[in-house]
Amino acid sequence: MSNHLNSALSEPSMANPLAPDLPLPHRKIIRSWLIPMAQGETAKAIALLVMDAVLWLGCIAGTIFIESVLIKIVLGLVAGFVTGRIFILGHDACHQSYTPHRELNKVLGRIAFLPSLTPYSLWDVGHNVVHHGQTNLKGFDFVWAPLSKAEFDALPAWRKALERLYRSGWGPVFYYLIEIWWRREYFPNAKNKPGDRPIFLKDNLLVTGFAIIWIACLIAGALATGQSVWLGLITGFAVPFLFWNGMIGFVVYVHHTHTSVSWYDKKSEWLRAQPFVSTTVHLTFNWIWGSLMHHIMEHTAHHVDMSVPLYRLKEAQNTLETILPERIFVQKFSWAWYFETARKCKLYDFENKAWLDFDGNKTADSVRVVLSPAPAGQNG
Repeated sequence: MSNHLNSALSEPSMANPLAPDLPLPHRKIIRSWLIPMAQGETAKAIALLVMDAVLWLGCIAGTIFIESVLIKIVLGLVAGFVTGRIFILGHDACHQSYTPHRELNKVLGRIAFLPSLTPYSLWDVGHNVVHHGQTNLKGFDFVWAPLSKAEFDALPAWRKALERLYRSGWGPVFYYLIEIWWRREYFPNAKNKPGDRPIFLKDNLLVTGFAIIWIACLIAGALATGQSVWLGLITGFAVPFLFWNGMIGFVVYVHHTHTSVSWYDKKSEWLRAQPFVSTTVHLTFNWIWGSLMHHIMEHTAHHVDMSVPLYRLKEAQNTLETILPERIFVQKFSWAWYFETARKCKLYDFENKAWLDFDGNKTADSVRVVLSPAPAGQNG
């Protein structure tokens, strides 16, 4: 690459956007644009966690002490949504971006993961190491990784039916509950456990202890108020937990599944395709849903630099979209778009970079990223 082009790639700024036909700069250069936003604030971080924790506890208490079944259900659903909000705080803590203090982040992260019953250390490995380290690389990143036609055809009938459910548009709750939480996080077996570190067991025991206390409080509350124990457990535990699983399953699906987003099965090709930019989607909303979800939908900025805290992601995302026009996938959310995506994105043709239906028919061509030359000696 010429010195002139190297110079051009280092110069883009908010006032001088990069032309869409030029290669993307190195990740270090792109991350340098976000350095001013990568500063955690301890007081703000703790305040956010306290606020959401109080809101969650209030909703759970409401499912105990309010007698109206309808209000109990509504509060259970709200508690599930707040579980997602609290989890996002823990997500930042696990990335060490929530506060400037490493050990404090570990404590706050474990606290924030309690309502979702997420074992901190196991999620850390699966998310930070695997997902962020190998985003949309088949065989490494397992979250919503699409099957090829040959892989799908080789499945037994029951597993094909499960895959159809997962990718029906109605399946995120089942996908996350079964494939992520149950198989890979909550006391995973040897096949799905990333090693045998003692902290994995400790974190599973921590969330189990929390679940026992949570359930015990619901039972005690129902008995003390003369209400149905089963109704209390359903509205105060099952509804929030299932809503949370559906919420996180949906969020991770729309972050990396889009007709324009490519998946890769060759690491050399994946590396040259700038995967930290080209494999993520910024989903926008008409109302304030993005803010209510602590800006987790400003997802490109998060993948470019995980040290940017959630309360600065909006500014970081705007910076990227201004400097890199036409490079970042920005999608306005609608349920019509979501179910159309679910209809088209069933299987994936890794060789031709195309989405397929379950019969193998092409439904969409994903965007082929202009690849820079592979480093010498690198192969697939």
